[in-house]
Amino acid sequence: MDELFSAFSWHAGFIDLPWWGYLLTGLVLTHITIVSVTVFLHRYQAHRALELHPLASHFFRFWLWLTTGMVTREWVAIHRKHHAKCETPDDPHSPQTRGIGKVLWEGSELYRAEAANTGTMEQYGHNTPDDWLERNVYSRFAVLGVSIMLVIDYLLFGFAGIAIWGVQMVWIPFWAAGVINGIGHWWGYRNFETPDASRNIAWLGVLIGGEELHNNHHAFASSAKFSNRWWEFDLGWGYIRLMQVLRLAKVKKLAPVPHIVTTKQWVDMDTLRAVFVNRLTVMSSYAREVLLPVLREEYRCADGACRNRLRKTRRLLVRNPALMDDSSRGVLEGVLERFATLRTVYQFREGLQAIWSRSATSHENLLQALQEWCQQAEATRVEALQQFARRLKGYSLQTA
Repeated sequence: MDELFSAFSWHAGFIDLPWWGYLLTGLVLTHITIVSVTVFLHRYQAHRALELHPLASHFFRFWLWLTTGMVTREWVAIHRKHHAKCETPDDPHSPQTRGIGKVLWEGSELYRAEAANTGTMEQYGHNTPDDWLERNVYSRFAVLGVSIMLVIDYLLFGFAGIAIWGVQMVWIPFWAAGVINGIGHWWGYRNFETPDASRNIAWLGVLIGGEELHNNHHAFASSAKFSNRWWEFDLGWGYIRLMQVLRLAKVKKLAPVPHIVTTKQWVDMDTLRAVFVNRLTVMSSYAREVLLPVLREEYRCADGACRNRLRKTRRLLVRNPALMDDSSRGVLEGVLERFATLRTVYQFREGLQAIWSRSATSHENLLQALQEWCQQAEATRVEALQQFARRLKGYSLQTA
């Protein structure tokens, strides 16, 4: 015992490290916290996309208590409300309604304000931990956990440990409450035209463990895997796969993957169901395989002034009209009026999109609408549109 205390220094703690050692320690500790948020709070608790072994589940819950003081029920309820009320005044943290500066720099204040809303907790906080530890320790003494973490950091690393603790305390409020909720609905690229303004900010991957693929998540909220394109990397999914090997996790839900029967030449009820299930993927494919090739062709044939207008229209062609302002609509309408082929494929896009909105229509009428769409698309002289319509016929839910 005497040897143990003799190894302690009031300014360096028990472990004296070079500067890069403290930096690495801080990154490892905050990384574990990010993994706890994305795997436990987000994918497991909020969306039930996977199951966790009680050992893994409790480790994450304990770690979050130590490093954030967040209450599971509060985080889950606020996140579920965000999805239910996305980009409306009732959204707890939408930069579209509250401003990017407010969400980015005051995200934690918005979180605390919503956590105090008992209505939100009652409506959206169901099926979260409610055992003895949660009621008597984690929820009741949220500050105790981060206080214990401060003592541990100081004892291990001295004054450097206090700095590490400070980084731990601001890591989630900044990256999760500020960056993901703010920039993730403001700036970046979109794979799917969801009704909200969610974006992917892939360059932040290592720091936020897959949460940067925010548009993918909003497109398929109940999927345990956030990556969609071949070059996207979801670090959280990597940890889930590792936990599967260790039998600590079981994946319940993934985003649907289109199954296409290339020999199929007709649109039947199976085609209709498959297209509906994969409708976001269908519209994303339409943008890549029809709209953008036609746009490139128009660009090659246009003069300098028109090329400028076409360049500005590239993103507008695939954007949800509900998310456009009047100025953007005017730019888009001007270009479509000038370029007939582009106008044709854009109108077919709107026609295909309109089929999804006929939820009150019978299956027979929906089937007829999809059949007519494919027939009319194949009757055009636009090769990219014709090829897409033929491929759409091959969509199927049957894998055999």
